[in-house]
Amino acid sequence: MEADLKTRALGVLHRFYGYNSFYPLQFDAIQCVMQGHDAVVLMPTGGGKSICFQIPALLSDGCAIVISPLLALMKDQVDALQAMGIPAATVNSSQSDNFNRQVIEQVYAGRIKLLYISPERLLSEVEQWSSQIKISLFAIDEAHCISQWGHDFRPEYTQLSTLRQRFPGVPIMALTATADRLTRDDIARQLNIPDAQLFMTSFDRPNIMLNVVSNVSSNDKMKMITRFIDSHNGESGIIYSLRRADTEKMAARLRTLGYNAAPFHAGMATVEKEHVQTAFLNDDIPIVCATIAFGMGINKSNVRWVIHSNMPKSIECYYQEIGRAGRDGMPATALMFYSFADVITLRSFAQDSGQAALNMNKLQRMQQYAESDVCRRRTLLSYFNERYEHDCGNCDVCLNPPERFDATIVCQMALSAIVRTGGKEGLSTIIDILRGSAKTDIVAKGYNTLRTYGVGRDLSAAAWNAYMLQMLQMGIIDVAYDDYNHLRVTQFGWDILKGARRQVMLSKFSYTDRRATAAATKEKKPRQGQLQDMPPADKELFEQLKATRLAIAKAQKIPPYIVFSDKVLDVIARHRPTTREEFSCLYGIGEKKTEMYWRPFTAAVKDYLSSHRQQ
Repeated sequence: MEADLKTRALGVLHRFYGYNSFYPLQFDAIQCVMQGHDAVVLMPTGGGKSICFQIPALLSDGCAIVISPLLALMKDQVDALQAMGIPAATVNSSQSDNFNRQVIEQVYAGRIKLLYISPERLLSEVEQWSSQIKISLFAIDEAHCISQWGHDFRPEYTQLSTLRQRFPGVPIMALTATADRLTRDDIARQLNIPDAQLFMTSFDRPNIMLNVVSNVSSNDKMKMITRFIDSHNGESGIIYSLRRADTEKMAARLRTLGYNAAPFHAGMATVEKEHVQTAFLNDDIPIVCATIAFGMGINKSNVRWVIHSNMPKSIECYYQEIGRAGRDGMPATALMFYSFADVITLRSFAQDSGQAALNMNKLQRMQQYAESDVCRRRTLLSYFNERYEHDCGNCDVCLNPPERFDATIVCQMALSAIVRTGGKEGLSTIIDILRGSAKTDIVAKGYNTLRTYGVGRDLSAAAWNAYMLQMLQMGIIDVAYDDYNHLRVTQFGWDILKGARRQVMLSKFSYTDRRATAAATKEKKPRQGQLQDMPPADKELFEQLKATRLAIAKAQKIPPYIVFSDKVLDVIARHRPTTREEFSCLYGIGEKKTEMYWRPFTAAVKDYLSSHRQQ
């Protein structure tokens, strides 16, 4: 049975998507819902979440209902599916009532396999038409929106808890790219699917280079941004700012300097926002200066860079926003500017948020990331409770490493103190124990009798704070946000405490000012955007293929990335197909796209080969 299902699933994968194999855990999630079980799927942006519900929809009788929070997200995904020959549609308020009725009639007739809809519309209309159609599954996209622990909580999503009672026999799949431990547990609870199987792959996006620059003046920041854009000439990117006014100022200043940029924020008129978004998707505007209102769920795969002009409010927000770059798996760059002024502003936002304690803690972790001397990828992944034991070699810290020392004994001291308090204390108390503090609460709890009391008095409180933050960033310890921020030892930490790991290297603490100088930022110049390892001839062909793609997209009035992603163009440039058969065998090219596009792209390859033979 399993072998038969996998054969059928692989057949659909190759026919529509042009892939010959699944990413890790994709088939496991597909098999789970095909057997009628519920699932929670956590995969990074670009990691193939959508295939986990799209293939079961294509293999099952009836129609899969896909619940999405944004109209732009729905349209984008439906357009991409239709381009591959997959029968998908959306019902939403931007379409006329007559058009929406026609879509539902198509669903009744069994001609639609995936129907995208908002949570509000689903719950107001599903009772009217669900008796006339067979629902194969419910897929809840951006599922972190249902959790108040999540970074983008939406009250309307909480109504989805009724789906399990209304449709007890229909499997539910919740999907998200950004959820820490608290959020992913809460998703299953809020949806009333406590027995849902969890499918969680690595949160790592190794193709994205991570860079942070701290405490530079506004003039220096602008110079660095323009140098960065120049190094990514012709590539699409997003610049995020905290305030609406800042997005407009940034776009205006860039336009004055000759760059094609536009602002985007929630205060703009709907028509204006739609124009900017469409122009960005179509590669007519390469740079968008936005608040976080821009980009959620958009599948534009050829965004090559993301700049944060200010520090985001949480690691979840940061992770989701940088994830809008390099969705195709090709090299991309994330550059974040950080200043103490950002922290002051974000603290004010957190205090007024209605969840002050939670958001202040999340802001603190974001600040720790910005100030980290540890590999940024290790710091980022440890937040999502993912163990990453080696430096990535693709961040500013790895490329300009600080002085390190063997801190195994230091770590074991701290871990022992945490264990001996039963995991019931926070950072400041653990440091007091290590330094032998005589504070009243330390003595009152009997911590002055612990074997670890005072073993670290040779180090200052500031040094211990720095080293324990590095331990947190490396995933050696964790913070229990739902238990008064007490410190806990991870499995990685237990291995160190028991001596199973020989050596732990930490950055040596110093009181030096962390302000970035112009010289330092030049040393941390971001990697160029795409096709790093391609021979010059392939790069030239790649640019010709991009021109072919753009011409097709203009003629069909669709975004260029829906024709083919940069990754597929990269494959074409390397393999240089000149026949339909050769073209159809390439990665990411399914049956419909073969039929539609083999002639213009093989013609472009032939023209290139012909012109170079004559030279």
